[in-house]
Amino acid sequence: QVQLVESGGGLVQAGGSLRLSCAASGRSFDTYTVAWFRQAPGKEREFVSSYSRAGDITAYADSVKGRFTISRDNAKNTAYLQMTNLRPEDTAVYFCAAERTLRRGKEDYNFWGQGTQVTVSA
Repeated sequence: QVQLVESGGGLVQAGGSLRLSCAASGRSFDTYTVAWFRQAPGKEREFVSSYSRAGDITAYADSVKGRFTISRDNAKNTAYLQMTNLRPEDTAVYFCAAERTLRRGKEDYNFWGQGTQVTVSA
């Protein structure tokens, strides 16, 4: 079991940056892939990025590639999502998730944080 808590969301103007954090507690965080998903109002929760437990595989949705960077510090049991050049369409609740998988579907992840709101104004 792993528990996840996100932080770092907020209101930012288009073109700005934010860094989200995902603090994990419980056992063996370093044995899990960590991923970020987001959900905008009225839309399905969608994959944003993931970072494998070994750190050798990262993945990004096409919509964020080149603008977002995922990282993790297993010594601190924390994962991060650095978001730059933010756009109004990035507005959503961002969720951290963990699972022993390399898949990108939300149904493939069993451990979730409560989410943090990111709002990008035009």
